[in-house]
Amino acid sequence: MRKLAAEFIGTFVLVFGGCGAAVFAAPHIGLHGVSLAFGLTVLGCAYALGPVSGCHLNPAVTIGLAVGNRFPWRDVAGYVAAQVVGGVVAAAALVFLLKGTAAGYDPAVGGLAANGVAEHSPGGYGLLQGFVAEVILTFVFLTVILGATSKKASPGFAGMAIGLTLTLIHLIGIPITNVSVNPARSTGPAVFVGGWAIEQLWIFWAAPIAGAVIAGLVANWLHAEE
Repeated sequence: MRKLAAEFIGTFVLVFGGCGAAVFAAPHIGLHGVSLAFGLTVLGCAYALGPVSGCHLNPAVTIGLAVGNRFPWRDVAGYVAAQVVGGVVAAAALVFLLKGTAAGYDPAVGGLAANGVAEHSPGGYGLLQGFVAEVILTFVFLTVILGATSKKASPGFAGMAIGLTLTLIHLIGIPITNVSVNPARSTGPAVFVGGWAIEQLWIFWAAPIAGAVIAGLVANWLHAEE
């Protein structure tokens, strides 16, 4: 239960911190600030919660680690459930806070930093481009995770490498899809935005998981001696 609680808490922090920066502060901190916010949340959680659960915070990470023989398949479902619930609760907390102004807040109008393609892509990128971007970016993310946590990697630095890589991924991908690479991060806001966000949610499950599976398979070859 402690591991599942850590995954719930960590995913809550990730969605609250990253999406919170996007919806509260984006006009002031811009693309770079929001990207850094996502990276910093993962960096902090990696050192705070990594010793408890491994700090996956992401169904794609959990599945990618299982494919790469770094995590038992029997524990995947529990981790994924805890992560999704954490993301949804974080999104609920954001909606509660956003509604505290005189103008109020409608997630269906404001968007709640939900991921999207076509008319819901910040840069107007289509479904195919968004899907491929999510596959590639998740592949990069998982490749770094699997490499930074391998037995031959320098101990103690994995959190920094992973957090900075997530920052880079957001710098690249925010204009394309608002960046998911994490189905739990996408599910939280989509639940409250509804409509188009729910209709497009499959993209942000299928593409990150595909990228993670590819990364896990490649890691089995790259790190075969381990």
